[in-house]
Amino acid sequence: MHGLTEDFIHYSMYESQNASLLQKYLKMHDWMGRTSGLQLMQCDAMLRNATLMASLRAAGFHAILSDPMMLCTDLLADLLGLPLVISLRFSFGAVLERHCGHAPAPPSFVPAPPLSYGDRMTFTERLVNVVTYTLFSAVTEAFWRLTLDPYYSEIKGSPTSMCETIGKADIWLIRTFWDLDDPRPFLPNFKFVGGLHCKPANQLPEEMEEFVQSSGDAGLVVFSLGSMVTNLTKERADVIAAGLARLPQKVIWKYKGEKPATLAPNTKLYHWIPQNDLLGHPKTKAFITHGGTNGLYEAIYHGVPLVGIPLFADQPDNILRMVNRGAAVSLDFSSMTSEDLEEALKTVIGNLSYKSSIQRLSALQRDQPVAPLDAAVFWIEFVMRHGGARHLRVQSHHLNWFQYHSLDTCAALLAVLCTTIFIFYKSLQFCLQKCFSKRSEQREKTE
Repeated sequence: MHGLTEDFIHYSMYESQNASLLQKYLKMHDWMGRTSGLQLMQCDAMLRNATLMASLRAAGFHAILSDPMMLCTDLLADLLGLPLVISLRFSFGAVLERHCGHAPAPPSFVPAPPLSYGDRMTFTERLVNVVTYTLFSAVTEAFWRLTLDPYYSEIKGSPTSMCETIGKADIWLIRTFWDLDDPRPFLPNFKFVGGLHCKPANQLPEEMEEFVQSSGDAGLVVFSLGSMVTNLTKERADVIAAGLARLPQKVIWKYKGEKPATLAPNTKLYHWIPQNDLLGHPKTKAFITHGGTNGLYEAIYHGVPLVGIPLFADQPDNILRMVNRGAAVSLDFSSMTSEDLEEALKTVIGNLSYKSSIQRLSALQRDQPVAPLDAAVFWIEFVMRHGGARHLRVQSHHLNWFQYHSLDTCAALLAVLCTTIFIFYKSLQFCLQKCFSKRSEQREKTE
């Protein structure tokens, strides 16, 4: 699995920009097939292991907390008869939320992830949005029915589907909030807990604190491309290091690769950094990020403007949302120059509107009746106390597609309307025939 992830990341960073849509589709299809194959092997190792399943049943668990990106945890909850709590950022095309969770998503103002649209779309964007929803739905449903549904039915011993099983989730903990997301309709068992990991900053290690303090009034720039990106090509690393060398600020860069030839004294490399503590430091002026949700919310929480270098998955969508809110500048990883990076950092640090915008988002994030972590803990414990939260699940889970869209009732009303029109027409025709018949008889008698 690790090798597949590295392959996907490398392709997204260095090859996808020059690939056609067909090539991207074929690559994604191949990657999904190989990934699902490995995940189903992991499912087998768990679900077909009689000893492990017996120990899980005997352990007396009260609930299962799962990220649905890892397959079969929903099936495990179903087999063990345990309530299921889902933790999710989003699924592509929101297929999981729409098809399995039955969350409404009007395409007129709810863009399909990961389309980088806001909730005010032009006609062309709405058209693309509808097509995107349709394609994601068709492709995902086909993948489920051909690959996952037969496996789920075999393991359970009765006909079922992946979507039916995951649709039994009692609570969906969505890892975003309305400072980053746009308002949209959702169901009572969808709870928004974006930024649940955010917390006040702790003291930095002594050596790191000394380096930060040496930045003086210019301050500090924090740079991280996340935990999944561990290395860069020499060319890209040198370009980035040269751009950072132009800054008056000190830079702490989370980087495990070979030391770039252009690295300057103002930049220090670390294999690991206390990111939350650095972002919460009063000397931090900007955050260079790939746009992962966790790092994004830490920046929002601490009010640090961003330079985004999105790489894959939800990152372009996340960064564009921050750009649209005036809190970030976005750069293209494959084409940016040292000058581009320098200019972007000077912009977000020197233009106070970026700081003002991120502070406004920070105020929204912090001003909640219940802290996101407390809300998440409450709903997990709520499910455990009550053995689920079925009263929050809509009954649409028990409807088929034509019932859900009221096609059966519309057909019935249409039939009644057509019958009424037909009867009215025939009655009118009969009356007119009688009327003309009498007039003809009277005319004949007169003649």
